[in-house]
Amino acid sequence: MDGEKVTNEFDYVFCENGVVQYRQGQLKSSESILSYIGESTLQRVINFALGYMSKLELPAKRGNFVEFRSSMINICPVGRSCSQAERDEFSVFDTQHKVRAKFVDALQKEFKDSKLCFALGGQISVDVFPKGWDKTFCLKHIEGENFTEIHFFGDKTSLGGNDYEIYNDERTKGHTVTSPENTKEQLKKFLNIE
Repeated sequence: MDGEKVTNEFDYVFCENGVVQYRQGQLKSSESILSYIGESTLQRVINFALGYMSKLELPAKRGNFVEFRSSMINICPVGRSCSQAERDEFSVFDTQHKVRAKFVDALQKEFKDSKLCFALGGQISVDVFPKGWDKTFCLKHIEGENFTEIHFFGDKTSLGGNDYEIYNDERTKGHTVTSPENTKEQLKKFLNIE
């Protein structure tokens, strides 16, 4: 499904933690990490991350180690250009050796006086974003809409994961999922769909 179709099909679409917000197909707001932290801090983070990753010995390394997005910087030790098999191999290696957890610790130590947060992102990466720009950011866009329940489904719901804050937010009911298929099954069960 392409992006325009998604924004037109749903009442609310929150991209990049809600930093980019669509309502009834119309772009309502968009913010940028670059405007928020500035080029100097952005380059310091990227330079530190590239230096740190250059010293890692991993099962594989491919291209696209740093991806700049509106709301965050996504840093990937194995490289986002890895194949699915290399992604899976890195995930197992990371589980055993805590590569990303150690990387997050190093980033937190290096940038402890900054206004940045660091969290495990997805299966292979680390997310870098301004404090308050975690996934709870999108909730501010629906305050006053009188929703009786807001459900969130995520896979990185433990402390240090990029779903932790919204999963544990008092405004949401959090659900931990393990895969797209598991998400589908939980939704079917929750909605009483056969």
